[in-house]
Amino acid sequence: MSLRVLHINSLLTGGGTDDRSVRIAGALMHLGHQTWIGGPAGRQFSEIAQQLKVPFHTLPLGPLKLRLILGAARFIRREGIQIVHARHGRDFWPAILAARLSIARPKVVLSRHLAKSPGSWLSRNFLLSQCDAFVAVSNFVAKVLREGDADPTSDNPERHYRPPMRGDFSKIHVVYGGFDMDQFKPADSQAQRQAWGLKPDDYAFGVVGGYDLPRGKGQPEFLKAAAIVHATVPHARFLIIGRGNMRQMLESSIEQLGLKGVAWLTPYSNDMPAAMNALDCMVLPQVGTEAIPGVVCEAHACGKPVIASNLDGIPEAFAPAGYGQLVQRGSVEELAKAMISWASKPPLSMDERQKIHEQVAERFSLDRAARDLAALYESLLESPQGRRPAM
Repeated sequence: MSLRVLHINSLLTGGGTDDRSVRIAGALMHLGHQTWIGGPAGRQFSEIAQQLKVPFHTLPLGPLKLRLILGAARFIRREGIQIVHARHGRDFWPAILAARLSIARPKVVLSRHLAKSPGSWLSRNFLLSQCDAFVAVSNFVAKVLREGDADPTSDNPERHYRPPMRGDFSKIHVVYGGFDMDQFKPADSQAQRQAWGLKPDDYAFGVVGGYDLPRGKGQPEFLKAAAIVHATVPHARFLIIGRGNMRQMLESSIEQLGLKGVAWLTPYSNDMPAAMNALDCMVLPQVGTEAIPGVVCEAHACGKPVIASNLDGIPEAFAPAGYGQLVQRGSVEELAKAMISWASKPPLSMDERQKIHEQVAERFSLDRAARDLAALYESLLESPQGRRPAM
């Protein structure tokens, strides 16, 4: 069955959700499904979509996104769209309204890429009744949507209480996001290491991801652990790869912890496969919430060990390769101990790294994600209830 699918995305400015949205649309095209992305022109990922030869339909925004809704409704009706899929929470209701106004009766699919239910009471209580399927990007996200989650003793307020949704939970399906395994694979990394100022004998730990207040992806904990590790492993280096509004605070911490010259913030990288291959060990000391971390899948796909917090959807991303170590969230001492241990282990051969890559690709490739998503779409068109067991 060849499908006609419209992915609505009013952001397309960057980040994991936009990246996976665009690349999975491309993978659906490769499977023979006619897939469009609808959103504002001139954004980073609207241009990437066109580079990937995914048909792009410009949808203007405007007050209350009325122009987007009306433009999408006209496009759905004109092109005979069968599936309307919204990836961001801000696009859930516009996608539903556009589908209704089109009079074409397409199936509506919504994806949740965050480890929490939608923020508003209205959305938590009524979205499930208005869509045909609600996709969770991990089993942990599906659990939160169905049951909620509470961690009242956490030192991070966003973990204290995450309420569940209300409605028909049979509409909730787990479909993992996909990653470009042709890009994220074991490769030589000397050029990137030299660009970062690493010496051949340096052991490079790195946190990859945004560092916005209050705590980013755990970069402050990473630096505290680095101060402990440096005393034992003098050839270790500690890189913070990303961007955000914590730069000044992180640079001050490097100075205060005596890490100047051994820890630093790298320039923003537009070549993440090279960055992952240049690291000796990727670290994700997350202390907030995490739906499913793409950086864990990407590092493993390059055959690199990962040390990460044991919380939310991180164990699901870690499990296919299982290469590295999970540590208690927020424990600087446990994190430092794991880093010291892994710095003493010899690197894998290229053949061993390739085997890890294949394990990750089996679960998290773009092709796998597109096939799982297409199977869900087809089941909705075959069954008016749009129900089937979660994947």
